[in-house]
Amino acid sequence: MSTHSTFLTPELNDYLARLFSAEDNDLRRLQELAAEAKIPAISIAPEQTSFLQLMISVTGARRVLEIGSLAGYSALTMAKALPQDGQLLACEIDERFADFIEARAREAGLDHIINVCRGPALTTIASFTPEDLFDVVFIDADKPNYVRYLEAVLPHVRLGGVVIGDNCLAWGHVHEAQPDYEPSNVTAIAAFNDRMSTHPALRSTLVPLGDGMTVGVKIREI
Repeated sequence: MSTHSTFLTPELNDYLARLFSAEDNDLRRLQELAAEAKIPAISIAPEQTSFLQLMISVTGARRVLEIGSLAGYSALTMAKALPQDGQLLACEIDERFADFIEARAREAGLDHIINVCRGPALTTIASFTPEDLFDVVFIDADKPNYVRYLEAVLPHVRLGGVVIGDNCLAWGHVHEAQPDYEPSNVTAIAAFNDRMSTHPALRSTLVPLGDGMTVGVKIREI
């Protein structure tokens, strides 16, 4: 018995990806087309797909908000776990990427679930009414705004709903007090993790899949 976590070696990571990936032909085709379109290859890892779908299932989610969608890999992943009358709002500031997401959603037969919200995510969130509530929120956008996204969206997360932030190990540098690698991004992620871990409305943990996913369940209103 061990009192310490098992470090994830490349071999163990391959094992996870082999057994616990929800990547299918639609998602593989999306990645191929994204590469052809020269969209940055910075989507979530395949072994993160089943975790996101698990979060959709265990929360009984019907409404999902994604902040930062890039090529739509994680949006399609989550949409596939939603019921047919579910809704996923994908916030994407880049018009070219937004067009790409809509095309891939149509190809996958998910355009009735995925709605791309173009423009800054904070502007989109500011337009929500108090009745606009979400079961799952996935944050994977510009890192310096992570805490702002959290604070803006938390009133729109239902009790028992989940907030998930990606890249929360900050490429292995999040523990460094004065990082040399992408210091503004790393320190912003560290601030987000601190806020998630101490926020009175959340019960949170960090799951070391991919580059790390900090997950918080909303346990009380704020």
